[in-house]
Amino acid sequence: MSRLQVVSGKGGTGKTTVAAALALALAREGRRTLLVEVEGRQGIAQLFGAEALPYEERKIAVAPGGGGEVYALAIDAERALLDYLQMFYKLGSAGRALKKLGAIDFATTIAPGLRDVLLTGKACEAVRRKDKAGKFVYDHVIMDAPPTGRITRFLNVNDEVAGLARFGPIHNQAQAVMKVLKSPETAVHLVTLLEEMPVQETADGIEELRVAGLPIGRVIVNMVRPHHLDEDALRAASGERRADVAKALSRAGLGGARRGGLAERLVDPLVAQAAEHASRVELERGQRTVLEGLDTATYELPLLGAGMDLAGLYELATELRKQADDE
Repeated sequence: MSRLQVVSGKGGTGKTTVAAALALALAREGRRTLLVEVEGRQGIAQLFGAEALPYEERKIAVAPGGGGEVYALAIDAERALLDYLQMFYKLGSAGRALKKLGAIDFATTIAPGLRDVLLTGKACEAVRRKDKAGKFVYDHVIMDAPPTGRITRFLNVNDEVAGLARFGPIHNQAQAVMKVLKSPETAVHLVTLLEEMPVQETADGIEELRVAGLPIGRVIVNMVRPHHLDEDALRAASGERRADVAKALSRAGLGGARRGGLAERLVDPLVAQAAEHASRVELERGQRTVLEGLDTATYELPLLGAGMDLAGLYELATELRKQADDE
């Protein structure tokens, strides 16, 4: 299992929720995971019902089954730059003075690529970090990454930096980060829905990742709704079997099936709902066919009707573990 799990997806697909559930799923049997947020939205804190995350690693949950722990970190680009300046240039107080002067904010604003370098670098540092005994501090690091439309450039920015700075600490740092990102230690998962636009963006994202040589993990289909009707009922949704539907309603005790009776009056709204359901089922089948053509393993997570809360996260984590164990 890859130690760095990057989770991306089109906006609205629930990628932050999936990243959080994945962190819980991986933190089992005493394992420790770090859930990293890079977009500054504090979505992780909201999901876990916690206060806004500071720029420090903080335990936010205990995973079911063995007491594994989930830590979380909201990476701040300015603070990451201060860490970088201290690590490679020993600036210390001088770096803090630069922050007071606004130089760091200026640098990360005019050079957005630098921001991405700092964010990916901090996550990869957590992947490589070891304790005094030489053991990895975290068994897994899960990154709630930018959306699919810019995930390849976000992850590949260090390659560009390494090419521009051909020697020195910046070059070496960029090379070290790309060594992690393009290795079997990493897997990039894409979250989608069974809808045309998210599926198309997922297909485009997988192609871009392959061209860039970045390791593709799973396509995770989120918010999958159940199919309530069997094939025979779906055919009846066309309305061609109105009489049969009316008779079935009558047998269920909903009035007479004759024209104008209660059962007969219920037919049209029921057929309309069934037709809508049948249309959605057909659309989802088409999108599943597209996903199957991507030659990428797929997980599916159910739509939770009550909305998302901590109990829902644990439910999704259990489902992810089950599907992983079934492979």
